Amino acid sequence: MAVEKPLTLMVQGTTSDAGKSLLVAGLCRCFNNIGVRVAPFKPQNMALNSAVTPEGGEIGRAQALQAKAARVIPHTDMNPVLLKPSSDIGAQVIIQGKAITDMDAAVYHDYKTVAMKAVLESHQRLQQQYPLVVVEGAGSPAEINLRDRDIANMGFAEAVDCPVIIVADIDRGGVFAQLVGTLELLSPSEQQRVVGFVINKFRGDIKLLEPGLDWLTERTGKPILGVLPYLHNLSAAAEDAIDVQQKRDENDIRLRIKVPVFSRISNHTDFDMLREHPQLDLQFVGPGQSLADADLIILPGSKNVRADLAMLHNTGWADQLARHLRYGGKVLGICGGYQMLGQWIHDPDGIEDQPGSSAGLGYLPITTTLFPDKELINSEGVLLGENDDRTVVSGYQIHAGRTEYTLPDGEFQPFARLHESQQANPKNASHTSIDGCYSADNQVAGSYLHGLFDTPQALQQILRWAGADTRQLATYDQQQEDALDRIADACQQHLDWPTLISAVTGFSGVAGFSAVTGLDQEFLSNSSTQEGRA
Repeated sequence: MAVEKPLTLMVQGTTSDAGKSLLVAGLCRCFNNIGVRVAPFKPQNMALNSAVTPEGGEIGRAQALQAKAARVIPHTDMNPVLLKPSSDIGAQVIIQGKAITDMDAAVYHDYKTVAMKAVLESHQRLQQQYPLVVVEGAGSPAEINLRDRDIANMGFAEAVDCPVIIVADIDRGGVFAQLVGTLELLSPSEQQRVVGFVINKFRGDIKLLEPGLDWLTERTGKPILGVLPYLHNLSAAAEDAIDVQQKRDENDIRLRIKVPVFSRISNHTDFDMLREHPQLDLQFVGPGQSLADADLIILPGSKNVRADLAMLHNTGWADQLARHLRYGGKVLGICGGYQMLGQWIHDPDGIEDQPGSSAGLGYLPITTTLFPDKELINSEGVLLGENDDRTVVSGYQIHAGRTEYTLPDGEFQPFARLHESQQANPKNASHTSIDGCYSADNQVAGSYLHGLFDTPQALQQILRWAGADTRQLATYDQQQEDALDRIADACQQHLDWPTLISAVTGFSGVAGFSAVTGLDQEFLSNSSTQEGRA
């Protein structure tokens, strides 16, 4: 049976962090491996970790990772609505890559009908380019208080009439209650479009789980599409949650790093390479915990810089930072953390909070003013310092601040020189040739570059500045590729592909899938596996 329109498959979860992002990434890599042109899509994402697309837009980092899995260039259509919380009840609303305004939750609820238009437009454009779109839901479809005007889960699935897989994390416990309860809370039409379940993060003997799987299928009438194993030491970029676990050989530690966790910390994936390095001990420090006993303190990015600067003072971290410097420690600020290290932060228009100004920590010769237009740039250049411009660095910039130096050229040491050709928005750029700076005593540094640790040589130079000689690791991109291949291998081995392909095509099976994707039907049949519970 031929299928006349492009195909869409949606992955929803019983909870946040059930494994939706990585399952979508695994499916994208698996389909790409057999020659299917596939694109990831997430209608609405709420996260403070974001990425910059080549056209200068902003999307969730999970969708950038999924695009890498699909081996396609990330685009703002892959995440048309991105919400970046700035308070407990408010968020910046980013539509198709561009920040439009800040809204509180009640106002945004009314705005969802407008946002849905952007969601459907973006999905339609992807369908015009790709025969298959794999969609990630948000949170859980069983959050009945959010069902009205839903654009993130079943509301989207109903609008585009696509099949849905529900994934649950067995490592949390209560996996059967998660799946049965989620299904029970869906409307009859929503239940019908659920084509099966995937159980994630299983460890142990599968035979002990099989009676429960049989009961679940009999109870719900839905097939188990696969049981995915727990992948230990998986190094894939997190969508939002901070993973604080880190195993180290204490005898091989060269540098101890502490990162204060601001209430609006953003892009904490900056620290993934530091967490992976076997010679570094990186600790995320929460309120009530101390920054003491660190060799290097890194101030991360923030979605609300002045509020998180106040948090530095209120928690006593600012005093601990001063003591750390008096004893010869090093401090590095990234993006919002860089702004905090300066003399002043001005927000005359109330871009992030109430209008006003805040005195910075005073360690760097900079002053920052916040403006409505965001800097969204993929940057590349060289670090300045010990290697005389020979160390390549790359990253991306996402910030509302324009920073000016309070000392003339030649009286401060810039952190990096960026190639002007890499500036996506040169007319809005604070500096088209230099980035960041060092303090006069060389103990404090700051940069706007997210991802500056992802280049191995740049990471080594920064660590030498902080006082440690460390061995060089593989590139961040290579680590992400290795992680995606591990996820795809697990999906290939443990998912029931014939049932999955039939579900995607409305139970027209391999023939329908072949009709849309153009792949040879015999090849698809030979590529499918039925090891869904293995």
